[in-house]
Amino acid sequence: MSIRQMTQLWTWVLGLVLLCAVPVSAASPDPDAVLKGSVFNLQRRQDEALTSVLPKLAQADVVYLGETHDRPEDHQAQLALIQALHRLRPTLAISMEMFQRPYQSVLDRYMDGTLTENELQAQTQYAKRWGYNWDFYAPILRFAKANRLPVIALNTPTEVTRKTARTGLESLTLAERRFIPPLSAIVLGPNSYRDRLQKIYAESHHGQSTSVNLERFFQAQVLWDETMAERIAQTLQQQPKALVIVLVGQGHLLYGDGIPARVARRMQGARSRPSLTQISLLLNAQTSDYLDDRPSADYIWHTHALPETP
Repeated sequence: MSIRQMTQLWTWVLGLVLLCAVPVSAASPDPDAVLKGSVFNLQRRQDEALTSVLPKLAQADVVYLGETHDRPEDHQAQLALIQALHRLRPTLAISMEMFQRPYQSVLDRYMDGTLTENELQAQTQYAKRWGYNWDFYAPILRFAKANRLPVIALNTPTEVTRKTARTGLESLTLAERRFIPPLSAIVLGPNSYRDRLQKIYAESHHGQSTSVNLERFFQAQVLWDETMAERIAQTLQQQPKALVIVLVGQGHLLYGDGIPARVARRMQGARSRPSLTQISLLLNAQTSDYLDDRPSADYIWHTHALPETP
């Protein structure tokens, strides 16, 4: 893994502790400019035409749009891709890491038109629990509302993730387990994922960490992924005709170890989806950092001709 890639992954991991960001100005979305971007196929190690990629995405069961949270062009790309996919396959469900699972009913009330945007932010505690510029995600939510598309809150409650990192999964009370999978359904692996996170954790603690602290840290990361995977799998089963689009940080997608493999495990044998196709896009990532022997995702999407952020 390259230094840049390690930095990218550590930025994602750091969200476990910080979970709030300094607001960043968002450029106005320009879907036409975004869709002039290029796509690199990591499996084949070659560029691929946008006209051939979009139909593949539209035919999938799950499409992951992996973002860097504070990069405005990533969110512009998400909106443009959602709009393009909606034209090809109108039945969409948009799943978002940016909202925590206890606030699903609040999201539903916003979608029903009974809450304003300001009320949605306040009642989901958006500024406290996510904190990135609201304007990054507001156009996506408005598009979903205008087109009556369900929006799914994916994330683990902050308090639960932090407590797991401090004292481990077994320390969680029954009340704290309400919005996470049963502990028996949480798989602490694979070893390749553990090894990557161990390197990051050791570097951040300058070699002073203990094995117990590392294990709790790993449990917290896996809990984060498993909670989101469970909700995605539930959506797939409840809405068998929908294409589920997932907006999530890139670190949750790399090599499929975070969310995708956990969704696939939950969907094995599901009658609603006898087969499962998942496609991961890393938005605006540096291609040279992801040319590993084992593909880290399916595609890298590069946006071109975007207006510069003031």
